[in-house]
Amino acid sequence: MLTYQQKPLDVQEKWYLVDAEGKTLGRLAARVAGMLRGKHRPTFTPNVDMGDHIVIINAEKIHMTGDKMTTKLYRHHTGFPGGLKTESAQHVFRKDPTIILTKAIEGMLPKTPLGNGMAKKLRVYVGSVHPHQAQGPEPITL
Repeated sequence: MLTYQQKPLDVQEKWYLVDAEGKTLGRLAARVAGMLRGKHRPTFTPNVDMGDHIVIINAEKIHMTGDKMTTKLYRHHTGFPGGLKTESAQHVFRKDPTIILTKAIEGMLPKTPLGNGMAKKLRVYVGSVHPHQAQGPEPITL
């Protein structure tokens, strides 16, 4: 019996709409990352971008468990000596709630050009209005 290998041209991409209201950050990020990879399909092939387009609304209504909002730190380096910048999750959330959700999901995707293509299929919005009505995203509960 031969193993089935999905061809990139045979992949039918769908659009899904996820409402993040009342959801926990890590649990939602794990489910969405799996859908971006295509792991929910029975013909999953690791070396093919099989994921669907995901539109997440109400990013400002997501929550973190425990004391993570004040203790979790987001770090990045500017590339210059002494250029390590640190911000708490609470500060990043007040500035732009979509950053926290996007970073959590992209951190669960492969760090390859294939993963970069998967990350481009993610769209996160504050509020319940999004500009992708024409694609007819199917509401899904995670």
